[in-house]
Amino acid sequence: MFLPILKINVSLAKPKKEKAMINKQLLKPESIVVIGGSNDVQKPGGKVLKNLIDGNFGGQLYVSNPKEKEVQGIKSYQNVEDLPEVDLAIIAIAAKYCPQTVKVLADEKNTRAFIILSAGFSEMGTEGKKLEDEIVDTVNRVNGVLIGPNGIGVLTPNYHGVFTEPIPKMDPQGVDFISGSGATAVFILETALARGLTFASIYSVGNSAQTGVEDILQYMDETFEPETSPKIKLLYLENIEKPQKLLKHAASLIRKGCKIAAIKAGSSDAGSRAASSHTGALASSDVAVDALFKKAGIVRCYGRNELISVASVFKQPEAKGKNFAIVTHAGGPAVMLTDALEKGGLNVPEIKNEYTPFLLEELFSGSSVSNPIDFLATGTAEQLGTIIEYVNKKFDEVDAMVVIFGTPGLFKVFDAYNVLHEKIQNTLKPIYPVLPSTMVAKEEVKDFVSKGHVYFPDEVILGEALAKVYNTPKPAEIETNFAFADEQKIRKVIDTAQNGYLQPEDVQKLLDAVQIPRAKEGVFTDVKQALAFMQEISYPVVMKVVGPVHKSDVGGVILNIQSDEELLRNFKQIMQIKDAEAVLVQPMVSGMELFVGAKHESGFGHMILVGLGGIFIEALKDVSAGLAPLNKNEALSMIKSLKSYKIIQGIRGQKGADENKLAEIMIRLSALLHFAPEISEMDLNPLLADGEQIIAVDARIRVEK
Repeated sequence: MFLPILKINVSLAKPKKEKAMINKQLLKPESIVVIGGSNDVQKPGGKVLKNLIDGNFGGQLYVSNPKEKEVQGIKSYQNVEDLPEVDLAIIAIAAKYCPQTVKVLADEKNTRAFIILSAGFSEMGTEGKKLEDEIVDTVNRVNGVLIGPNGIGVLTPNYHGVFTEPIPKMDPQGVDFISGSGATAVFILETALARGLTFASIYSVGNSAQTGVEDILQYMDETFEPETSPKIKLLYLENIEKPQKLLKHAASLIRKGCKIAAIKAGSSDAGSRAASSHTGALASSDVAVDALFKKAGIVRCYGRNELISVASVFKQPEAKGKNFAIVTHAGGPAVMLTDALEKGGLNVPEIKNEYTPFLLEELFSGSSVSNPIDFLATGTAEQLGTIIEYVNKKFDEVDAMVVIFGTPGLFKVFDAYNVLHEKIQNTLKPIYPVLPSTMVAKEEVKDFVSKGHVYFPDEVILGEALAKVYNTPKPAEIETNFAFADEQKIRKVIDTAQNGYLQPEDVQKLLDAVQIPRAKEGVFTDVKQALAFMQEISYPVVMKVVGPVHKSDVGGVILNIQSDEELLRNFKQIMQIKDAEAVLVQPMVSGMELFVGAKHESGFGHMILVGLGGIFIEALKDVSAGLAPLNKNEALSMIKSLKSYKIIQGIRGQKGADENKLAEIMIRLSALLHFAPEISEMDLNPLLADGEQIIAVDARIRVEK
């Protein structure tokens, strides 16, 4: 049986309600001034002005440059004090001049939006941070918004406020892209445009002095309109300063019908601590990022091509299932794609029904329709159209199709790509076009993209992207049942505890307070007490040292003690171990060794980890992590995602563990963490599983207040 269905709302954090700072002056300014505008378009101040002019900004455009009276045909105000009132200031001057300039604009010119392109701020050290803080204080004082400093700017359908290229044609239903790195944003943009993606807005937040990726996402969530707002969001994050805000608004947007993919750079955790617990060693900050993305429903990517491929998958209608047809005129790519799809948990089922002989008659001799559907290098555009019609209307075995069509350059393939164009317009099932001949068929690919399509140049990258999208869970419901927990008992232990590892008797009280089953045990400093305890339990027993953190490493775990004589002898031996405080005695129990642990990650909250236990936790490092609080589906999904899941199920006649019982323990641990947020690290290792029975035989809890 699982826990009774009783839901209470559990907040992941309790930040005070704050409204996103994004304002009308940033999004739709009626006037813009470029501070540091230049005639030299190889300088940021010159190029951003040129981009604004070329982009036909419809409002009033001003320039301020102390050395010029006219810049690119626009009157230049040599003193900022002489400017008229202006909505948005784009600033490209030396960092040291920025604070005073911002102050004048904010206080005297009613400017309420600022984009600072200049570098030389917090990224340079303490002095730069002081300048940055001074600017933020000014902007906050007037309830303004600041983008940057040290970014490339902002690109919207209303104005081209960046000093870089390329400048895409803006599409209100294109992609919203928010980046923590300006240069990376440019590189991602180049890749995306070549593949056919369009953009609704681009924000380069730079140092995120006031406004970061999470804040812009919050604004997009709070102003989302189902009929008109863009449905695809791409994020490039170098730091996650506000994890709970990112989780809240990303999950909210996805529930409203959006799709979000993100790169979080810096996945290797060089500072991945020498932690005292197994959980601490396994739960790096990058594990927390993974857990957050899963909980929110964000598709995590690790490179530009992967991000753009996932975004291109987002552009297609969502497949109703995981069965794919591969339509190709080249065998090799179809084999590689089949491997990529199957490896990612998707299927390329055999197609064999009453209609397959009829399709085969339409193709050249030697073709195959069993899936992949290979219509040979000589296959025609007309045959391609016929195949797509069959897949759409006759082959219920599949939910979507990938069409691979390139050329050796013997003739142009406009006709085939025109067929693709027409079929995509009216298809019943999603079509993912792989067009590998990006050099030889450059003109044809360009023509295909110009008609509003995206394409994939590589079938394996497409297969991996499809798998990523398919395997990313929907946002988790953050409701769960904590009615079983004894909050008073938990708080009594935590409130009286000192920082550090809790005594075994306190650990027992906490486990009992959330009804995590445990082995009966006693902790003794006197061997006579231990012998008396044997009246309550029976041999064989295990004895463990109390004091040293890693008991096994110091010879502090002795198994299979069968008699009073052995207990006496081993008690004395254990108490001679350095730092030994007492001896823990508990019955010997057997079963599969499992592990459940928890760790607090600053900003993210508690992570819960699960995997095989005992020595396997260190040897295999096969763990799955989720952000607390967990619900039933999350806990079960974490267990099923383990590489060792088949072992947990039971393999080759060996008895498995009840995954529902294991998930229940994970949820009970969620409750403990909710009522005792001071827990910094915790191990239940091992939990011993014998079918439906799972009990904790060793537990450590560390508290940091």
